[in-house]
Amino acid sequence: MKSSVERQRFVKQLLWRSAMYLCTGLTCLILIFLIGYVLVQGVKGLSLHFITSKPSYLTGNIGILPDIVNTVLVLLVSIIVLLPLGVGAAVYLSEYARNYRLVKLIDYAAEILSGIPSIIYGLVGMLFFCQFLKLQTSLLAGSLTLVVMNLPTIMRTTRESLLSVQKGLREGAYGLGASKWRVVRTIVLPECMDGIITGCILSAGRILGESAALLFTAGFAHTLRSFSLSGILGAIRSSGATLTVALYVYAKEQGEFQVAFSIAVILLLLAVLVNLGAEAVKGYYMKKKKV
Repeated sequence: MKSSVERQRFVKQLLWRSAMYLCTGLTCLILIFLIGYVLVQGVKGLSLHFITSKPSYLTGNIGILPDIVNTVLVLLVSIIVLLPLGVGAAVYLSEYARNYRLVKLIDYAAEILSGIPSIIYGLVGMLFFCQFLKLQTSLLAGSLTLVVMNLPTIMRTTRESLLSVQKGLREGAYGLGASKWRVVRTIVLPECMDGIITGCILSAGRILGESAALLFTAGFAHTLRSFSLSGILGAIRSSGATLTVALYVYAKEQGEFQVAFSIAVILLLLAVLVNLGAEAVKGYYMKKKKV
């Protein structure tokens, strides 16, 4: 027969296991409900014309092609600027910085920045990028604001991955006569590629879902320019609404909830594509590491 201690231990394990399964099930149900509700409400409003046309107030046509293009441009510009800054700062703090107080100060500042509401970033971005730097209300100003918002995320995830790299790998490379930069470039960074990609996924998700900061810095325009280099550069320097801003305008200002749900479906698809692309890059580096 089991003793009372064993029975108590069994009951505790059963309770903890049941609570764990319950929490996991509730999380999955909430996710399934949100995605399913958005799909059910939004798919019926999707059409090829809706996705490939631009809105016209004269004819009453509603299209989101300019918003899709603006979202992709903001995402690309933000990641292109954000990735070198965040990874470079993390490498400096982990591999080169020797002032412990400076490192702790920057870590503390990054934690504070990650908790600031996005509306404050929008106000600061409007005052600094749009007015002080004279970028006006543009996709470039919105992208730079998002870079400041997501810089702590890239820094923290990359730095944690750098610190998790085994010291033996570094010491072995130093023993063979490799320089500091060569060790970082050929040993440390490839080993922490998972953390860098994770930070990129988190930042991309926040960029795709951000609207408050872009309301102040990127604007509401639905203008569609040419897909040439000059057209793309002109679009980056001009005002434009992303999908999240367009969703807010259609739902809150115009009461077009069907259009808003359809835009939400497009946002979900973009998020899935970004995650699949990141996983593909991650798989490529993992295979390269094994070889």
